[in-house]
Amino acid sequence: MKSAVENLEPTRVKLTVEVEYDELKPSLDHAYSHIGQQVNVPGFRKGKVPPRVLEQRVGRAAIIEHAVNEAVPDLYNQALVESSVRPMGQPSINVTEVPNLTGAAGGQLVFEAEVDVRPEIEVPDLSGLELSVDGAEVTDADVDAKLDELRERFGTLTGVDRPAQEGDFVVMDLSAKIGEEEVDSVSGISYQVGAGTMIDGLDDALTGMNAGETNTFTGPLAGGEHSGEEAEITITPSAVKVRDLPEADDDFAQMASEFDTIDELRADLRTQAASDKESEQAVQARDALLVKLRGDVEIPVPSGVVEAEINRHLESEGKEAGDPHGEEIREEVTGLVRDQMLLDTLVEKLSVQVTQNELLEYLVQSAQQYGMEPNQFIQAASQANQIQAFMGEIARNKALAVALRQVEVTDEAGNTLDLKEYIGSDEEDEAAAQEAAAAQAAQAAAAVDEARPDSDDSPESADSPDSPESPDSPESADSAESAASADEAGKDESTK
Repeated sequence: MKSAVENLEPTRVKLTVEVEYDELKPSLDHAYSHIGQQVNVPGFRKGKVPPRVLEQRVGRAAIIEHAVNEAVPDLYNQALVESSVRPMGQPSINVTEVPNLTGAAGGQLVFEAEVDVRPEIEVPDLSGLELSVDGAEVTDADVDAKLDELRERFGTLTGVDRPAQEGDFVVMDLSAKIGEEEVDSVSGISYQVGAGTMIDGLDDALTGMNAGETNTFTGPLAGGEHSGEEAEITITPSAVKVRDLPEADDDFAQMASEFDTIDELRADLRTQAASDKESEQAVQARDALLVKLRGDVEIPVPSGVVEAEINRHLESEGKEAGDPHGEEIREEVTGLVRDQMLLDTLVEKLSVQVTQNELLEYLVQSAQQYGMEPNQFIQAASQANQIQAFMGEIARNKALAVALRQVEVTDEAGNTLDLKEYIGSDEEDEAAAQEAAAAQAAQAAAAVDEARPDSDDSPESADSPDSPESPDSPESADSAESAASADEAGKDESTK
C-alpha cells in the first residue's frame, strides 16, 4: 500500500491511498465467501459456489464493491498511522479506482480521504514560567463560614408571615407557557431565594412576594426540549420559610462532630479551611497555566470539527441543525475544541500515560455523579464506546498537572508553593507505572501457569489419568508459547 498526504489547509489534509490487487485479495476472498453464503445457486451448496459462478450470478462489480467497503476503513486507519496524520472527526472518502470489473483479475484500489486534522502546535518551554495565585491564610471569617455550613445541615425550616427575601425558602407552584402552549408545570417545589439555580429572573420575581400571591415574568427556560427559549413564567408561593440554625456551642459540637467542645470543632474547621484554600491554589495555578498557554500559542481550529460539535449539541437538546442556538454557542464550542487540541499536544509532549487505577477511579466517580452502580456505568460506557474518550479526558487533565510541576508557583506574598499533594510528582508517576507493570507481569505469569498442562489447576494436568495430552504435545506447547507471548506483550505495553 502506498499513501500520500496533501495539505489542503492548516487543519485539513487529503490522503491518497493506492492498494495493489494482491493486497486487496484477502478482502476479495472474504467477499466471495460472504456473498456465497447468501446466494442460492442450483447445484451448489451455500458457501461452496465457485467464484466464477458467483460472478455470473451477482456480477463482479457487486463482489468488488463488497470487498472495497470492507477494506477501506482498515486501509484508511493504516494510512493514518503510516503518514502520522492525527484526524479530528470523520473523513470524506472518494473511491477513484477499483480492481478490474471485466477481463482478467487485477488492477488496484485507489481512494482519497479528506479529513480535519489537529494542526502542528508548538508548546513553549515551561521551565522558566512563573505563576502567582492567591494566598492561603485562614481568617476567623473563613472558620465562621464553614461552621455556618455545618449548622445549616442541622437547621430546621420554620414558616414566617412576611414577604420572601434572599436566603428564604419558598414552597411554590410554577408553570411556563410559550405562546398559548403550556410547556412545563410543577407543584410544591422548594427553592431558596437567591440560589440562582433555576430560571433567570426567578429570584427577582420571588423577592417581596407573600404566600398566596401570584407573579408572572419572562425568562429563558433552563432545561428540556425548549431549553433557552423565552417563556412566560407564572409562580405562586404557598409558604415562605426561614432556616433556624442551632446555637454554636458545646452541645452542637457533640451532636455534629466527634468533638466535645466548640473550640475543638472550630480548630478542626480551621484545618479544613486551610486544606480547602491550598486546593484552591492548585486549581488557580492550573487555570492560570491554561490561560498562559492559550495566549502564547496560535491554534487554528478546524471548522468542520466545530460544526460537528455544534450539531451534536443541538441534537442532544432536540433541536434541528441550523437552529439559531448554534450560533449562540459557536464561540464556546470553538474554545473547547482549541483547548482540547492544545492539551492533546501537551499529552504527547510530556508522554502522559493513563494508568488502570486512574481510569477506574474516574469511572467510579462518574458513576457516583450519575447515581449508578460502578459496574453498571462501566458496562454502559463500554457498550457506547466511551472508554477511549474518558481516557483522553483523564490524560488532558493529567497533562496540565504534569506541566504544572515544571512551573514555579508563588502566592501573593511571594512564597513558593509546593503543590505536590494536588498535582503529584514524577517519582509518584514512575512508581505507579512500575506497580502497574508488575501487576501485568503477574497476571501474564498466572496465565502461563494456568496454561501449562502440569498445572495443579489445569483440567488436563499431566498427572491426571484422563489427560489425553502429554506435556510435550503440540497443543500444550502452543498454549504455553501463546501465553508467554502474552506475557512479553504485557511487559512491553506497560513500559510504553
